[in-house]
Amino acid sequence: MIHKALFYFLVSIAIKASASQDVITNDSYFYGQSPPVYPSQETSGQGSWEAAYKKAKGLVGQMTIEEKVNLTTGYDAGNGCSGSIAPISRLGFPGLCLGDSGNSLRNTDLVYSWPSGIHVGASWNKELAHKRAAAMAGEFKRKGVNILLGPVVGPLGRVVKGGRIFEGFSVDPYLSGVLAHETVSGTQETGVIATIKHYIANEQETNRNPFGNTSAISSNLDDATLHEAYLWPFQDALHAGSGAIMCSYNRVNNSYACQNSKLLNGVLKTELGFEGFVMSDWNALHAGYEAALAGMDMVMPNSDGFWGANLTESVNNGSLPEERLDDMATRTISAWYQMGQDNDFPAPGIGMPASLNSPHEKIDARNVSDKPTLFDGAVEGHVLVKNANNTLPLSNPSSLYLAGYSARAPDQNAPAGGDQLVQYEWAFGFQSAASYLYALVAASQGWTIDVSPIANNGTIIGGGGSGSVPQSTFITPFDALVTRADEDNTELFWDFSSPKPSAIQSSDACLVFTNAFASEVIDRPSLRDDYTDGIILSVASQCAKTIVIIHNAGPRLVDPWIEHPNVTAVIFAHLPGQESGKALVSLLYGESQFSGKLPYTVARNESDYGDVLSPSLPSGEYQFFPQSNFSEGVYIDYRYFDREDIEPRFEFGFGLSYTSFDYSSLEVDVVSNSNNTIYPTGPVLQGGQTDLWDVLARVSVDVTNTGSYDGSEVAQLYVGSPGSPKKQLRGFLKTLIKVGESAKYTFELTRRDLSSWDVTRQAWKLSAGPHQIYVGPSSRNLPLNAVLQLPLRHEADHMMGESTTLLREEL
Repeated sequence: MIHKALFYFLVSIAIKASASQDVITNDSYFYGQSPPVYPSQETSGQGSWEAAYKKAKGLVGQMTIEEKVNLTTGYDAGNGCSGSIAPISRLGFPGLCLGDSGNSLRNTDLVYSWPSGIHVGASWNKELAHKRAAAMAGEFKRKGVNILLGPVVGPLGRVVKGGRIFEGFSVDPYLSGVLAHETVSGTQETGVIATIKHYIANEQETNRNPFGNTSAISSNLDDATLHEAYLWPFQDALHAGSGAIMCSYNRVNNSYACQNSKLLNGVLKTELGFEGFVMSDWNALHAGYEAALAGMDMVMPNSDGFWGANLTESVNNGSLPEERLDDMATRTISAWYQMGQDNDFPAPGIGMPASLNSPHEKIDARNVSDKPTLFDGAVEGHVLVKNANNTLPLSNPSSLYLAGYSARAPDQNAPAGGDQLVQYEWAFGFQSAASYLYALVAASQGWTIDVSPIANNGTIIGGGGSGSVPQSTFITPFDALVTRADEDNTELFWDFSSPKPSAIQSSDACLVFTNAFASEVIDRPSLRDDYTDGIILSVASQCAKTIVIIHNAGPRLVDPWIEHPNVTAVIFAHLPGQESGKALVSLLYGESQFSGKLPYTVARNESDYGDVLSPSLPSGEYQFFPQSNFSEGVYIDYRYFDREDIEPRFEFGFGLSYTSFDYSSLEVDVVSNSNNTIYPTGPVLQGGQTDLWDVLARVSVDVTNTGSYDGSEVAQLYVGSPGSPKKQLRGFLKTLIKVGESAKYTFELTRRDLSSWDVTRQAWKLSAGPHQIYVGPSSRNLPLNAVLQLPLRHEADHMMGESTTLLREEL
């Protein structure tokens, strides 16, 4: 049996063996570390894809080889789309427009700025995630964008300083997967193709691409870790019907993800029954027809020197079977038909001008009916982690003092300017953090320059890079506070420039606005900074009620000041989108209630995160082929803190409210007559074997609002199964409960929830238990617990000589 310990033992042997050798200079050294899987599984239109598949087969059957190749290769359509597929006019196919990103429609006008993925994760709200996705996809559709390049579930968040954590929902696979499922469903019910990305183990920005003689980073992980952690949310998104998936820049087990036949042909298209198409990340293709044979279907943003005419030649000379090309084209057209884009979909790119600086037709994609979703999304992603001395909510303050650098708008908010870098600042979300843009440009040239961990030119409502949000009209915290102060006749003082502000000590409270910025291409330099901590401590030394607001694109450490007696309230405000200021003021004054929970762990020290704090770097024999060994397996974030018995500052799932809740009446019930075979037996439809989603048990609990405010509570269910981490999130529900009332929360546990990956059988193995059941308001506050045992049925296994027996174990 090849399991995790053996996998990493073999990796260590390879490393030791190379120690006596010279620096590795040839990729052939790594051949075979990712097993080859051929041929590529053809789409067959199973389940809900049947009608779209039949239409696609008919249309593709009328195409020439060149037309089919054009469906696989991006081109420049002369508009503002992130990528495009050419039309086939004679067959009535209008082409495709692809647009960034999963957080908002970037680099255009007349769209809303939505909360980023990390903010959605902090809301723990399935319904809100669905509404956000549907509303956002409506804007994509009205702008003529066929394919939404999101949501993000990779990076998952393994590397704590990872630059793109903010684009995804959570470091926890279950939470990320549930919200991805809702996002894909909401997106595609609008008629826009969702693209789940970046597949897979794309956990750091450092060395994400090859440069010069140095290859991209290789994420080395065993099969169980792949399935139980990094693949988990992708599987949820596929189960929701995602029409596209984007392969990532990095290598996986030393094979580039966009030409890794094990991951594309074996896992994605065979094990998970994927019916849609695989596109490359931008310029992530590193091979010609070999990548097509390995399972990639579409290259972006152009042929990259490999596909296009070269792919046509490969078909003509027999290197690439035309049947494979047919399948590549059919997968793309199937997704187009599946979303109904052949009927009344706007012309591709109609609302995406090539230049916003030049005169262009204005397509207003905004829908005023979406404003409540914008506001609710901004509110619910704020997490209150400290509230001492009745600091919040504010009650008719006569005077407030404001400090920090993240309350006001940036000095410039426009896509105009003769300098191309100025235009990029707006297009990629760097208006408040220009230093990041210069560091990004340097990184693209192979240089490294220091970058600040903060955006010091104003507040942030999103992160940087392709996952940024358009900064059109947005309400800053300062704007909203000025409006509220005017209404209440409150005196306002502020200092947004001094590193040591002189606070007005007679103020009812002092608010310090800070941030922790992050961007694509560059990993974060640190999880805290002296400049920001100095401002907070300076104000706290003068003001008895200091409220710290952090707009953070990832975990931010607070220990230098969190226990200061005058720091009486702390809010992780994340990345709220355009309603940032309005949402914050509504929360500060108690008109809205805090209900967010942390989708990650906040440690006391950086070292508490262990070996996954920082990105892996080229070194030693591997200086040309950098390696990142996922030897920790699934033990990241709270799983790691639990295993190592490390006390976090704020645990995963933690968040305060203005009210209080009591948990009681835990019940655990096994579903009768369920198919409790050890291994799943259902057919494969997109997302995997169908009975992986069968409900085997239900857990219910009563939650009572015992406080003084109506409020929403996120109840969390954790399961500890034999051979697995002490506890893993396996359910969450969010419900509004009025003062003095109770609500019953009922969680459903599926076969997959109670299984582990069997690397020998290459299947999910159901465990009889005992499964430890925990329910509570956070991962370390779980007042209710019980034990679940499942009756298992052994099917006859002729290969292993097992007889059919029936085991019944009572609860």
